[in-house]
Amino acid sequence: MAQSVRRQGAEEQHQLPVRTLVSASIGNAVEWFDWTVYATFLVYFSGQFFPSENEALSLIGTTSTYALAFFFRPLGGVVIGRFADLRGRKAGMLLTILLMAGGSLMIAVLPTYAAVGWLAPALLLVARIAQGLSLGGEVSGASAYLAEIAPPERRGRYSAFFYISTGSALLLASLLGVLLTAVLDEAQLESYGWRIAFAVGGLLGFVGLWLRRSLVESESFEENAEKARATTNPLLRTIKEHPRSVLQLCAFTLLSTLSYYTFFSALTPFAVNFRDADGNDVFIALSIGTALFIALCYPYGALSDRIGRKPVLLAWSAATAVLVVPLSYLVRDSLPSLIVVFCVGLGLYAAMASLAPAIMSELFPTELRATGIGAWYNTTVAIFGGTAPLVITALSSRGMPTVFFWYVAGAAVVAFLGILTLPETRGTDLR
Repeated sequence: MAQSVRRQGAEEQHQLPVRTLVSASIGNAVEWFDWTVYATFLVYFSGQFFPSENEALSLIGTTSTYALAFFFRPLGGVVIGRFADLRGRKAGMLLTILLMAGGSLMIAVLPTYAAVGWLAPALLLVARIAQGLSLGGEVSGASAYLAEIAPPERRGRYSAFFYISTGSALLLASLLGVLLTAVLDEAQLESYGWRIAFAVGGLLGFVGLWLRRSLVESESFEENAEKARATTNPLLRTIKEHPRSVLQLCAFTLLSTLSYYTFFSALTPFAVNFRDADGNDVFIALSIGTALFIALCYPYGALSDRIGRKPVLLAWSAATAVLVVPLSYLVRDSLPSLIVVFCVGLGLYAAMASLAPAIMSELFPTELRATGIGAWYNTTVAIFGGTAPLVITALSSRGMPTVFFWYVAGAAVVAFLGILTLPETRGTDLR
């Protein structure tokens, strides 16, 4: 498919295969909707799965479950990534969406701690493990697919659809939060309102499954399938043969994942619980910031096709290093201040998000691509992204909330240095 698109592009004006891009990305949207609903609504359902007498303990227990599930992402990235390298990107993406939708529906109907005791958090953890495995494989499979079907000179534009879909799903999750917090009181949200969000995510999964069934396998995979089957110890090979790529991936993913979980997840409970912000105001500000994020992804992707990946990524990491701490002081019980925080933070993050599938796919050859991305991207996300809500909650409860934002600023410096070592890959063929 990619080669035929390139040949056509040489003869006539290129037309984006919008249906293919949407079909590939819609599953990713469902994945991130389900994943984000947990982080967004955990402040309301934490007392349902842990002893409600101790609010702080319940919140820590729920965020710990959130963090523990992240450590299954690398396993999902390796296992499902290898499956996608052997059986195809389409097969891998169908598997991941089934796991995610099943986990979301399971959470929607789980019994509470009051009903079954400690079996409730145990079952919650099982559902989250399924979602962790799923998301670990989803990122690598969808990223590889979008990069492989793209013409070299338009890979940034194709890549942007990955997070356009993600942002759309996050906006839907945020708007659902606005709706539920507007029509339900706190007692209703804690009793059953949060279950509605998980049920919606599960049902969306079947929509994504239906759309993905029509995807055509990428030519890049088909041409390298035999090489992938002949590859032994693929994870070890990524380290031995591509150590520089592994380190570069980890460096910029460190800031990427902290940016994502700071602005899309961790700030919501932080603002409500520790800065006394109104929950509805937070969801409104998050929705506005997310809409801006979606609007900026494609222009950033197109810009990277014109001027290169490195200038865009260097500007993103440098600006984040300078601005993230000042932004933290604007998190307060004020809708205009919250809008500024989310718009600046997510406007910056869109620069990285729009390029993520392209830049990650350009680091590894086709036979190792899904395994390499799945393993090292998800390991970095597990260590730093999965613990972000727990870290910000723990620091805030000790009266040191700004320390977390200095932590993000430090990660931005690491990412900047790592990006400096990247080769410029704009317009190059995938290996």
